[in-house]
Amino acid sequence: MSKIFRRYLAMGAAVVMLSTVPLQAHAAAEKFADVNPGAWYYTAVDYAVGEKLFNGTSATTFSPNGAMTRGMFVTVLGNKAKIDPAQYTESSFSDVKAGAWYAPNVEWAAQNGIVNGTGGGKFSPDKSVTREQMAVILSRYAQYKRYNTGARVSLSTYGDAAQVSPYALEAMQWARAEGLITGTDANLLLPGGNATRVQIAAILMRFCENIAQPQ
Repeated sequence: MSKIFRRYLAMGAAVVMLSTVPLQAHAAAEKFADVNPGAWYYTAVDYAVGEKLFNGTSATTFSPNGAMTRGMFVTVLGNKAKIDPAQYTESSFSDVKAGAWYAPNVEWAAQNGIVNGTGGGKFSPDKSVTREQMAVILSRYAQYKRYNTGARVSLSTYGDAAQVSPYALEAMQWARAEGLITGTDANLLLPGGNATRVQIAAILMRFCENIAQPQ
């Protein structure tokens, strides 16, 4: 049954407000012993797992505060796009070996301009995805899907705005304008900070409901 959720998702010190949008209740998060039904991120985990964007780290654990690697994040987007892994057997990166669970998704993303790698012909699949990397990859995915990515907002009010990498500036402005990311209680963006699994789940829930499927 479709339910209406309005919830403030606290990402550590950061807070993301989710608009009132219809979300499908899946009860998918119930199997995870480390996802408390009263936790701020329960709805986001339930949504992401129920929509088959995420898997747990085992049959009974989700590891909510665990790192989201670059390989994981691109795989989540590949799941969202429902790619056919059999179509992506080559590798554009020396550190993405054929047969790796994330390899088809990384190759799909590379072929479609969603990822460029980290330099030197590498993708660094096992490194944690940073907040600004997440914004860039997600904005490129949105462009690939022909969604509107024209929204922008100034980041000048944040104390660490100057730390946003030049390549990520427009993507961070877009992500902030769309409410996908917010600053912390200390008025910081933390562009180089690592995003956790539940933070990505919350961001993707907002993206899927308000951008990919506007109400």
